[in-house]
Amino acid sequence: MKHLTRIGIRIGLLASLTVLLSACVVIEDGEVGVSKSFGSIGDEPVSRGVSFVIPVARQIETWNVKLQERKETATVPSSEGMIVKLETSLLFQIEPASAPTVRKTIGQDYVDRLVVPYFRSALRDVVSGYPVRNIYSEEGRKEISTRMQEFLRESLEPRGIRVVDVLLRDVQLPQRFRDSIEAKLTAEQRVQQKQFELEQAKKEAEIEVARARGAAEAQQIINSTLSASYLNYLWIRTLNDNPNVIYVATEANMPLFKGVRGAQ
Repeated sequence: MKHLTRIGIRIGLLASLTVLLSACVVIEDGEVGVSKSFGSIGDEPVSRGVSFVIPVARQIETWNVKLQERKETATVPSSEGMIVKLETSLLFQIEPASAPTVRKTIGQDYVDRLVVPYFRSALRDVVSGYPVRNIYSEEGRKEISTRMQEFLRESLEPRGIRVVDVLLRDVQLPQRFRDSIEAKLTAEQRVQQKQFELEQAKKEAEIEVARARGAAEAQQIINSTLSASYLNYLWIRTLNDNPNVIYVATEANMPLFKGVRGAQ
């Protein structure tokens, strides 16, 4: 009998513990709670910590208020009518104090019902007003991102959703525009190559002119300093260094020469 009593006590304790645990909701960092009581949603969020609930009488939903990312790939027309493919990201989060309002007015599927439609609308309305060149350029993409942020903040933040940033991750241009960019780059490279060749030709011409000028100046110096006596000196000195030449003095002091090998 005592044994059965102990088993009953244990079962009772275990059941009580189970009920107690099921009546607890833990709200962690990056979360808030939204309480419901008899179908009515509370106006104030439940802060971090442990909260007790009572089935039917009081329930608590856990809501994520951390930073979230929503990616979208869209094909939108430019101002010229060209189709541009964009890969974008929207960074957003629910304001903790606004979680009960979002729950009341929109519901738990607020991303698909509110965030995504406005995000897609911003992509179409903002990007379609820009030419392809601006969409492709870094400056233009920054301007588009800023305008989209302004549009989304005006639309979403009054409803309790904070817009953090809009990112244009990738832009895929029409084939016709890509071909024109490649042609332009090729033409620019050719112009740069021709410019380089022209600069090289100018440098080489300057070098040749400098060489010619130096040779002319050297010749002028030589012509102005040479004399008949000096030329005779150079001639005699050169012949003196030649072992195959014999020098014979004459009355006029002008040498006569005859090759040694050719002497009879």
